[in-house]
Amino acid sequence: MVRNTQGQVSPARSRLLGTASRLFYIEGLHSVGVDRIVAEAGTTRATLYRHFPSKDDLIVSYLEEADRAVRNRLEHTRAGGLSAADTLRAIAADIAADIRSTGFRGCAFLNAAAEYSDPSHPVHRRIVAHREWFLGTVTDLFAQIDAASAAPAGRHFVMLRDGAMAAGCLSDPAPVCRTLLDGVDGLVRFHGDPHAGRTPRVEAEVG
Repeated sequence: MVRNTQGQVSPARSRLLGTASRLFYIEGLHSVGVDRIVAEAGTTRATLYRHFPSKDDLIVSYLEEADRAVRNRLEHTRAGGLSAADTLRAIAADIAADIRSTGFRGCAFLNAAAEYSDPSHPVHRRIVAHREWFLGTVTDLFAQIDAASAAPAGRHFVMLRDGAMAAGCLSDPAPVCRTLLDGVDGLVRFHGDPHAGRTPRVEAEVG
């Protein structure tokens, strides 16, 4: 990262990354070219490549900024002194607020994964790193409720989140958000009491 003599991040870099982030999220990664980014940022190709050696580096930086924003918001929620159960509900509420926000276009990471499917590509690896962190974080919270069921509960939460993020930009966000919040609340309640809501297993008759 290039900084000036005062140790501050270069304004040109910030402007390029801000412009690219806006365009990438709204229009997609492959469809937005370097020339468009340079023109809208009011800079030059040489300046862009001084800060980002390739377009892929710029995309990775965009995802790193998105990752940092999610982490900061989640850590702020975790620092609120809530129980693990209510922290999980608050995380879901924050996701719902995103879905209801103006200009919502889905999950930046899921959108990027659709364009970069090669597991060895730096962009794909950055997506996976973010998702592993998020899954680990919610799983740790579920472990504070019931350690034995934390792993499947964490995966279930992520699937609820993924579905809501995908549906939220395709239809009315209100019922999508309500479904997400109800689903997470039910998930938390279910794993808070391992027997709550479970249908007794009925063995098939033999003979």
